[in-house]
Amino acid sequence: MTEIDYSQYKTVPAVPEASSMIETFRAIGYNIETAIADIIDNSISANSKNIWVNFEWLGSKTWLSIKDDGFGMNDPELIQAMRPGSKNPLQDRESKDLGRFGLGLKTASFSQARKLTVISKKSDYNSVYWTWDLDFVNQTGKWELIKYRPDEKFEKDLSDLVSGTIVIWNDIDRVVKNFKQDDNKALDKFLLIMELVKKHLSMVFHKFMESGKINIYFQGHKIEPWNPFLLDEPSTQIFPEEKIQNGLVKIEGYVLPHKTKISEEKYKQAEGAKGWNEQQGFYIYRNERLLLAGDWLGLFRKEEHYKLTRIQIELPNTLDAEWQIDIKKSVARPPLIFRELIKAYAMKVRAQAVEVYRHKGKNVKPIVGQKFVPLWIDHKRGDKWFYKINREHPVIEKVKEEARNEPNKAIEMLIKFIEETIPTKSIFIKESEVPELQGKPFEGIDHEIIRNTMQAMYSNLIGQGKIDEQAKAIIANIEPFNNFVHFLEFLN
Repeated sequence: MTEIDYSQYKTVPAVPEASSMIETFRAIGYNIETAIADIIDNSISANSKNIWVNFEWLGSKTWLSIKDDGFGMNDPELIQAMRPGSKNPLQDRESKDLGRFGLGLKTASFSQARKLTVISKKSDYNSVYWTWDLDFVNQTGKWELIKYRPDEKFEKDLSDLVSGTIVIWNDIDRVVKNFKQDDNKALDKFLLIMELVKKHLSMVFHKFMESGKINIYFQGHKIEPWNPFLLDEPSTQIFPEEKIQNGLVKIEGYVLPHKTKISEEKYKQAEGAKGWNEQQGFYIYRNERLLLAGDWLGLFRKEEHYKLTRIQIELPNTLDAEWQIDIKKSVARPPLIFRELIKAYAMKVRAQAVEVYRHKGKNVKPIVGQKFVPLWIDHKRGDKWFYKINREHPVIEKVKEEARNEPNKAIEMLIKFIEETIPTKSIFIKESEVPELQGKPFEGIDHEIIRNTMQAMYSNLIGQGKIDEQAKAIIANIEPFNNFVHFLEFLN
C-alpha cells in the first residue's frame, strides 16, 4: 500500500467538544462496584501495599474516597494522570500494569460523580491536588482542571504516609442524587450498595489479598478475600492445568463439593453475591486481577446441574487486544481459533460436575469386584433416550418374592420404590441438552401391551354397565392411553 504524503493535504482542527465528550465518558457502563475496582487498579499499579475505601453518609452530599500508600505523584505527573487518554493502549507496559487506555481513573469516576478530586504526595515532595468539575466544564466548554479541594481533612489524611494518593468523589449523582440525610430508607439502600461494593472487591482482588501483596480496608475494616474455587475444601476436585496460546494462557478447572460435603456456612459463603447458578462458568484473570466472573463466554448456557463448575483462565496483559478486554475490564472474548480448545476442556470439567451433582458427591469406596446396582437404567432405543427399571435389581427380586404371598403389599412396595427413585436430575439434564433425542412413552416398541391393556379395561368397563362411548371416553383420559386414542376404534 502506498504511503500517504500528508504534507500535500489541507488540515483543520476537530477538537472534541469538552462537555459533550465528558458526558459521553459517563455513559460507558460502569456500576459503582466496577468503578471503585478500576480506581484500585491504579493503586496496585502504583505499588501500594494498603488501600482504604471510605465514605461519609450525608444524603445527596455523601462523599467517597479511595486512598493508597503507593508511589504518589508530583504536580506534572498528577496533571498527566488526570488527562483523559494519558496512556497509549498500543504502548508496551510493565507485566504487572493493570491499566490499558489511560482512561480508568477518569471514566470510572465520571460514571459515578460530577466532581473528581485527586490529592497526591510523592516521597520528598509536598502534596498536590487538582479537580475535574463537570459542571465547570459544562459552563466553560474547556478541558480544564481547577485548583480545588473539597476539604483540608483529605490532605491531612496523607500526612501520615511517606507517599500516596487519595481519590475523592463528590456529587455522586448516580447513587445518592435526591437522597436526604435523615431518610432511613435511603440510608439502607446506600448501605446495601456499599455491601455489594465490598463483596465485589473481595472477589476481584482476592489473589492479591491472599498472597499478602495488598490489604484493602473498607470503612476501617479489613476486607477478607473471597476465593471462588474453595481450595481449602478436600472435596474440591481440581483438574490438570492446560496451556494455550504458546503457553501464555493457563486454564484450570474446579468442581466444587456437593452441599452435603461442606458446612452450611461454607456453602452459603461459596455462593458469592449472585448465588450458585450465576457463579458457574469461567473466571478470567489478567495479572491476578479478576476481570470476568461466572460467565460461559457464549459457549454454554447456565443450568442448574452445572452449578458446581468453575474454571479459571489466566491471561497476561499482552493479550488484551486478542481477548478484546474492554475499558471497564469487565468483558473478555477468547480468540476464535482457541474457542474449541477452551470448550473441549470445559466439557470435561462440566461432565464431572454433573456426576457430583447427580450423586450428591458420594464417594463410598467400593469392595473389590463390587459394582454399583442402579434401580433405573438409561438406554437408547433407536436414536432416542429412555429409562427403564433394572429387572435384575435386588428390590425387584424382593417384590416378586413378596407377590407370592401378599401381592398388594408387593405392588405397594414396587410403586413406592419407583416414586422415590425416579431419576429426575438425569432426565432434566438430558432434556436440557438434547431435547430432540428424548423418547416418548412406548415410542419405538411393539404396542401390543397397550392394545391388550386397553381392551381388558374396555371389557371390564362394559361389564360394569358402561356403554361403548362411555368406556372409550374413560380410557381416553387415562395416562398413557391418552397418547394412543387411535386404538379406541378397535376396541370391541
